[in-house]
Amino acid sequence: MAASMSKEQVEAFKRDGYAFPFDAISKEEATGYIARLDSYDALLDGEAQKQLKIKAHVAAPWLIDLARNPKILDVVESVIGPDILLFGASVFAKKARDTRFVSWHQDAAYYGLDPQEEVTCWLGLTDADSENGCMKVLPGSHRGADAVHEETYDPENLLGRGQTIRGVDETKAVFMPVKAGQFSMHHERMLHASAPNPSDRRRVGIAFFYMPASTRSIIGRRTATLVRGKDTWGHWDPEPMPKTDLDPVCMEFLRNSWARYRDPDVAQAAKLKAN
Repeated sequence: MAASMSKEQVEAFKRDGYAFPFDAISKEEATGYIARLDSYDALLDGEAQKQLKIKAHVAAPWLIDLARNPKILDVVESVIGPDILLFGASVFAKKARDTRFVSWHQDAAYYGLDPQEEVTCWLGLTDADSENGCMKVLPGSHRGADAVHEETYDPENLLGRGQTIRGVDETKAVFMPVKAGQFSMHHERMLHASAPNPSDRRRVGIAFFYMPASTRSIIGRRTATLVRGKDTWGHWDPEPMPKTDLDPVCMEFLRNSWARYRDPDVAQAAKLKAN
């Protein structure tokens, strides 16, 4: 399928490291997906989002189907090419008047990919704006040096390690608001964050992590799922695909993947690459 971003949009993405908004699904579809996530809370003994991290796409058929949405993949193909692997997915949800946040960080510091060409598409299931804690980015920061992260494991931080980059100039930040059913896209080296949600509205989204099928792992052999094109390189092992919602085999795989990601004994991938 033809790439959906114009030449000018692609050039702007390469320069700035982000692009938004793009339409993916209807508001009604988004509302339906929120209802599904809400139904998982009781089944998962609390907030579903606390478990639906890193490999959330294997948790239910509708999640992997959403990751394969042609409107999302057309945009992704515009910047990384036609052979696309899904590296992972995470649910990010903030309740009304939620004090939790996402600190300034670079995804690349923990992904362990070579080359660093992964892009993240953040799909809003609700409206996300500056009033309820939408994502913000530091334009052009993906072209800078690797940043050092302090791992705080702050319970208020929605990131797995509470990884934080200190000293970011907030005056240069740009908000990336999206409506329910729209998504934004950013480069894995982009510095980004999101504030708490002091509003009376929820803010719910799903982040999908895409990379060229030619990408290698620098921290051992791992898993990914082909979502478009062909994988003629074979650098990644296949992942279990869900037959039902919260498929037991897939949920065990998801939990193990999340535990490895949060392991404090695993060094930042950026440091490993530097060494």
